[in-house]
Amino acid sequence: MEEDEDTTIYKVVINHEEQYSIWPDDRENPLGWSDVGKSGPKAECLSYIKEVWTDMRPLSLRKHMEEQERRAAEGIAPYIPTEGDVEDAVEENDLVERLCEKHQPICAGLRAEDKVKELKDCLDRGYVHILFPETRGGTELGVRLDPDALDVKDADFENASGSVRLKGRLTLDDVPVRCIAEIDLATMTGKGHLEIVEA
Repeated sequence: MEEDEDTTIYKVVINHEEQYSIWPDDRENPLGWSDVGKSGPKAECLSYIKEVWTDMRPLSLRKHMEEQERRAAEGIAPYIPTEGDVEDAVEENDLVERLCEKHQPICAGLRAEDKVKELKDCLDRGYVHILFPETRGGTELGVRLDPDALDVKDADFENASGSVRLKGRLTLDDVPVRCIAEIDLATMTGKGHLEIVEA
């Protein structure tokens, strides 16, 4: 049993949405993740994350909800983007425009060794990370899944074969978008793109 014990030294990493994970200390950080200055055995790093990550909501969602609460407290109507607002934001946002082009290469943003199991767990929780590696620096997006649009009928998670098709919403640089992706379980890569969600 001792031979199977994980003796890897890990570091705690964080992404732009202030979501935490662990990564082997001797490896370069995955795209979009940076060190928080904590390293040690796996259990110690996970305990640190449990202590500091008290709000599991992505930063963009927290900011949006705080803004809506502020507006409500001040008696201001909630902000609901109009079609014109969305178009203006897109004109100023090359990244959104770029990711709305069809057939972008993607990969699942996963950290665990057993990526198929981790993806299955993410799908069950209704929240996944999709990485668009061909953008500058790589763009990793947290996507809240639409359960009615999740298609796993061709997926064989036990044998890591087949594919998963998914859709989900997020806000990217103040533009409400829908992510549409297909992920091959054998490679954890696939194709995907964004669509602007009209108000």
